[in-house]
Amino acid sequence: MIVFRYLSREVLLTLSAVSAVLLVITMSGRFVKFLAQAASGALDPGSLFLIMGFRLPGFLQLILPLGLFLGILLAYGRLYLESEMTVLSATGMSQQRLLAMTMVPATGVALVVAWLSMSLAPQGAMQFQLLLNKQDAMTEFDTLEPGRFQALRDGTRVTYTEQLSDDRINLGGVFISQKNISSDKKDRGISVLVAEKGRQEIRPDGNRYLILDNGYRYDGNPGQADYRAIKYEEYGVLLPKPDVSDEVTDRDAMTTRSLIGSDDIRSRTELQWRLSLPLLVFIVTLMAVPLSRVNPRQGRFLKLLPAILLYMAYLSILIAARGALEKGKIPPALGLWWVHGIFLAIGLGLLYWEPLRLKMASRRSALEVARG
Repeated sequence: MIVFRYLSREVLLTLSAVSAVLLVITMSGRFVKFLAQAASGALDPGSLFLIMGFRLPGFLQLILPLGLFLGILLAYGRLYLESEMTVLSATGMSQQRLLAMTMVPATGVALVVAWLSMSLAPQGAMQFQLLLNKQDAMTEFDTLEPGRFQALRDGTRVTYTEQLSDDRINLGGVFISQKNISSDKKDRGISVLVAEKGRQEIRPDGNRYLILDNGYRYDGNPGQADYRAIKYEEYGVLLPKPDVSDEVTDRDAMTTRSLIGSDDIRSRTELQWRLSLPLLVFIVTLMAVPLSRVNPRQGRFLKLLPAILLYMAYLSILIAARGALEKGKIPPALGLWWVHGIFLAIGLGLLYWEPLRLKMASRRSALEVARG
């Protein structure tokens, strides 16, 4: 029991440290991406941390299996390097018993991953999509920042204002450039609006208007002289009504209960993917225990690179098989299970190859002694 607690503590401490580092790296990259979208006006800057919170379970469900894999390699590699595993082997600690002890904390990690993949990650993905739907329903004036040119998502309009009140009602020094696209998708030139000031008005019928005061409107085609200039004292522009959709279409945002029993190939693929992540934890544990065995003269990092490449191959093939299954290139009955079967066989081979090799070497030595 003392050895079990010691080994479990070493694995879990290393798992926590490695997972924390991987999580910071992953979230930093995604945060920079969302920050760039907020800077371009595509996202509300105030919702960035909320978005990262919704995406956190989706990050963790992939980080924890890798953290456990690296945690076992680093923790047990240090024990081999300091000859602690040699002492444990001398007292009867076999690879199979070591694996059985390691499977206990791995089971805890698998349960957490199952909770994330089955429940928390879909809920986070759903809230993330609803938040994006609300962001898409916002006009460019809801995310407008003074002193910066801002384009609509479809690129048909560019808006600029020198000043903007805190309530986002009054604007000063307004510039709007808009492409005129006909119903048959033909380019009808560009309209440019400039005004000293502007304001947003909401009429009793719910329509929103941008009212511009004291300005000019220019219509024409760039590079051509046939343009029209109109001076106005007041000019009104109808703004599109916000259309907030509560519809969730992404498969990763659907509840696990709704996926069970579905005949849709994409839903069945998503369900198999969610079940694959907890299973992934047990198989990588099976591979990590024999791969962590190193010679003290070789160093603890000798097998680290091949082990990481093996894990990357496992995850890459699993993701590729997921895409092929969605496209119907793999029979649904075969699903993703064949990938787990291949790496389960690799893990069993790694576990029993070293004892079998030592046993065969011992027999050869015995035969040589007998013949000598």
